[in-house]
Amino acid sequence: MDVMPLLLLVAGSAVVAGAGRRTPVPAPLLLVAAGLAVSYVPGVPDYHIDPHVVLPLILPPLLHLAAIDSSYLDLRAQIRPVALLSVGYVLFATVAVGWAAHLIVPGLPLTAALVLGAVVAPPDAVAATAVARRVGLPSRITTILQGESLVNDATAITAYRVALAAAVGEGATWAGGIAEFLVAAIGGIGVGLVLMVPIHWLRLHLKEPLLQNTLSLLIPFIAYAVAEQVHASGVLAVVVVALYLGHRAWQVDFATRLQEGAVWKMVAFVLESAVFALIGLQLPVVLGGLGTDDNWSVVWYAVALFLVVVAARFVWVYPATFLPRMLSARIRERETNPGWKGTFIISWAGMRGVVSLAIAFSIPVTMHDGEPFPGRNLILFLTFTTVIGTLVLQGLTLPALIRLLKLPGRDAQAETLAEANAQAQASRAAEQRLDELLADERNALPEPLADRLRAVLERRRNAVWERLGQPNPVTGETADDTYRRLAGEMIGAEREVFVRLRDARYMDDEMLRSLLRRLDLEEAAAYRETHP
Repeated sequence: MDVMPLLLLVAGSAVVAGAGRRTPVPAPLLLVAAGLAVSYVPGVPDYHIDPHVVLPLILPPLLHLAAIDSSYLDLRAQIRPVALLSVGYVLFATVAVGWAAHLIVPGLPLTAALVLGAVVAPPDAVAATAVARRVGLPSRITTILQGESLVNDATAITAYRVALAAAVGEGATWAGGIAEFLVAAIGGIGVGLVLMVPIHWLRLHLKEPLLQNTLSLLIPFIAYAVAEQVHASGVLAVVVVALYLGHRAWQVDFATRLQEGAVWKMVAFVLESAVFALIGLQLPVVLGGLGTDDNWSVVWYAVALFLVVVAARFVWVYPATFLPRMLSARIRERETNPGWKGTFIISWAGMRGVVSLAIAFSIPVTMHDGEPFPGRNLILFLTFTTVIGTLVLQGLTLPALIRLLKLPGRDAQAETLAEANAQAQASRAAEQRLDELLADERNALPEPLADRLRAVLERRRNAVWERLGQPNPVTGETADDTYRRLAGEMIGAEREVFVRLRDARYMDDEMLRSLLRRLDLEEAAAYRETHP
């Protein structure tokens, strides 16, 4: 097996994605463009995506990381708007876009058009939530967008399977489709509920961080595979398990959490980068398989479908937001009015991404009777243009639109004050517990060490309050920035001494690694104290 193409793919996509973080252009656009450019370079090997492994290999880890980083309590508080978007909107978009594609593209069967509708129905809100946090959108909008991206994949995949069954000749009815959706949804949630407690128990009882992280990498694949084995929604199973584990992550030891966070960020970065690069690498094959000389017609199909996708979200979001408020006094009392500005942002934040591309590449090449799947290459092309179109138009304009509408952002001062009060309460509890422990003769400590524990506690208590203080008039640094810089300088001086002593053979490399790790942890602690 030649692994060089895979290594080149991962390395190249990582380099391009890393460079993309330094530009205002979304990394997916740069990756697709780079993949397309490289695909025409002589000698570049052909990259083929196996449609039978795309969804089980790409979706579970990406969903797991997104759900782990989500707030179960916030999602529960916004369950109504999240459900209207992640279920109602996806089904509406599947039918609306599919019917429009059937009318726009001559000869495209309605069943194949509905497959296309299901493919492009689920927005990928990862980019939208990243922008929301950076610009400072209200937390409610951020939570709704994030919750939508977790659940809408399950709805889209189920709709896709129903439409695909009809397209390939298996036959499907509305009643059968609804029944399949309910079975998949209830079954996926049920599998997640069954797995989450024993998996969490196992995480708590594995004391070795390396074993913990090995299990962590396997969890989304296990949940997805078990659910799919019983014909349930693997997506929902992954999300349920990940939400539970994320909600109880505080019970896992700190070493596991530190390693786990770094490992999962790397996995997500590699997967997302490689997928978008693969799309660019395969685009020439898709274009070559279109089988038409009328390029202007294909361009018209792409533009028309893109406009339908964008318009369909507005058509759904505004009534789904304001009609329930008009009809229910309870909703008006419990939920703040998002206003037309917040609703517009949610409507505009409909960028498509990795999920749509992954589903599209899982479309089989042939139907049950051996005939080619109708319009498969055109569906792949239209999916590609829709993803790129939404990323370009909506992704590039969303930050400017948020600033133009002047939405009330997050109150950083109030949040810092709340954090400081919470830390003060926690510090008082820790101080009380320390006094109780030191009163026991079994815990006797020399006074300098006891004072050191109190000093660490005091530093942690004051760190948040210091962020509210005035910056240094000379350097412009806040007190916590100066503290972090000075701590880094001190630790750097210690590192230089340790390395010099190792080079002089005063100590061996094993001792050096042990000392450097201790300094790394201290530096990480100093950074976290000032940058929570």
